[in-house]
Amino acid sequence: MADAKSLRGTRRERPLSPHLQVYSPLINMVASIMHRVSGAGLYFGALLFAWWLMAAAIGPDYFNFVNGLFGTWLGRIVLLGFTWLLILHALGGIRHYIWDLGRGFDLHTIDKLSWGSLILSVVLTGLIWLVAGLVGPLATPIAG
Repeated sequence: MADAKSLRGTRRERPLSPHLQVYSPLINMVASIMHRVSGAGLYFGALLFAWWLMAAAIGPDYFNFVNGLFGTWLGRIVLLGFTWLLILHALGGIRHYIWDLGRGFDLHTIDKLSWGSLILSVVLTGLIWLVAGLVGPLATPIAG
């Protein structure tokens, strides 16, 4: 215990701050950390997007090269991760906007919003990739 003086000048016992390993991760803590991580990840995704746009401006050969890289299995995993980070960050922003309106500050609602943003980001990412695979350039042509 650490000693601290109260307003009256008397000493009283206060607990020391526990180490981070003592804390068990709460869902709102995980959602907050993931919001920050997704923001940093979107920075690198924006660089990849800018590279893709510059490749389109440079010429068709270089664009086909860069587009081919994004079409590999590793490129698709990166694009899938970028999509998930984008959706997760957007939903985290909506969560913060709700708090900016002065709503949802009770613990039950905070937990529901945190779980909702994490789960909904996975579901929406899956739906986006499903639709892109069905109607977009990722779809394989049906022989027949």
